[in-house]
Amino acid sequence: MEIKKPLEVGDTVPNFCLKGVDPQGKEIDFCFDQVRDKKVIIYFYPKDNTPGCTTEACDFRDNLNILKNYGIEVVGISPDSVASHKKFKEKYGLNFTLLSDPDKEVAALFGAYGEKKSYGKIIKGIIRSTFYIENGKIVKVWRNVRAKGHVERILKELGLK
Repeated sequence: MEIKKPLEVGDTVPNFCLKGVDPQGKEIDFCFDQVRDKKVIIYFYPKDNTPGCTTEACDFRDNLNILKNYGIEVVGISPDSVASHKKFKEKYGLNFTLLSDPDKEVAALFGAYGEKKSYGKIIKGIIRSTFYIENGKIVKVWRNVRAKGHVERILKELGLK
């Protein structure tokens, strides 16, 4: 998949399909077209069971009912395997869909994979990013997200709190 420029506010999200686990922990084949007509938050995170990613996932878990009250679904995407997602979901009681993007193609499409600074070094990796999408169009983008308190910032910036 050749990426010309990462998706930004106003862009229509093309259909993509990934394997993952649903809110009940069942393995699924997920395609974006399944949620195209809905409000959805897609967030990209580097790795299951790491401190920042666990903080962010638990933040979404703890605020999911508030988001659902506004008709917003949450989907987390990382390069981890479906098996890893299953364990992560079970360990922390995560109540939303997690998808596996091992080739990082979907992350690259959204501009959530590339060069970033880690402990002073420039490396290639997942850039913690969140996208709010309505009816298939990107409405709001957060890049280089700080995990702690992220959902609170999302709710404020979307005028939901």
